[in-house]
Amino acid sequence: MLKKLTDEQQEKLLMTAVAEFGSKGPERAAVSEIARRSGISVGVIYKYYKNKEALFDACLARSTDMLKGMIAEAVDPEDSLAEACENLIRTCISFARKNAPYIQMYHAITHEPGERAAYYAETIEKYTSEIYTGIIGKAQEEGIVRSDIDPAYLAFFFDNLLMMLHFDSGCRYYNERRKFYIGAEYDDDKMTEQMMLFVKGAFGIREPEV
Repeated sequence: MLKKLTDEQQEKLLMTAVAEFGSKGPERAAVSEIARRSGISVGVIYKYYKNKEALFDACLARSTDMLKGMIAEAVDPEDSLAEACENLIRTCISFARKNAPYIQMYHAITHEPGERAAYYAETIEKYTSEIYTGIIGKAQEEGIVRSDIDPAYLAFFFDNLLMMLHFDSGCRYYNERRKFYIGAEYDDDKMTEQMMLFVKGAFGIREPEV
């Protein structure tokens, strides 16, 4: 008979798996280690997930849902492009700091080979690329952002900035790297302010005429 896991046990299992996948990557992560650290037997884990890949996919689905929630919280359809960008930057910093294991897992799969890499990229990036491209394209139509750059490219460049903010808060190397540029102290407000100056300049953002 399948031992039914409580909601608390299922949450602990996924969080433990996220930490294991984040520190070792999907290939080197061990279900036996996830079982040991979560206090849930390997047999029970395999009753819920047919293999390690299925367990990782569940972790990835959780991460994607959290990402969508973050964007929904940050972006209001009534906001200007500048407001949307600033909210995304602030929310991105906060999200990464609170959810470092998920960021580490995301980083671990960025060098995955073959078809799985394509699957991971589509699962994680498709939603954000459509949202960001749509926001920027609308701003171009309204004449409040430069129109000489394809909105998809602008969205790609902006998402790259957000991705580095994620990695800075969740991955030790990027955290150390940042210190050589702006020092060890991390000031959320100043980071947001300085990045917004960069974004406004690069995108040619103009406030709409009233």
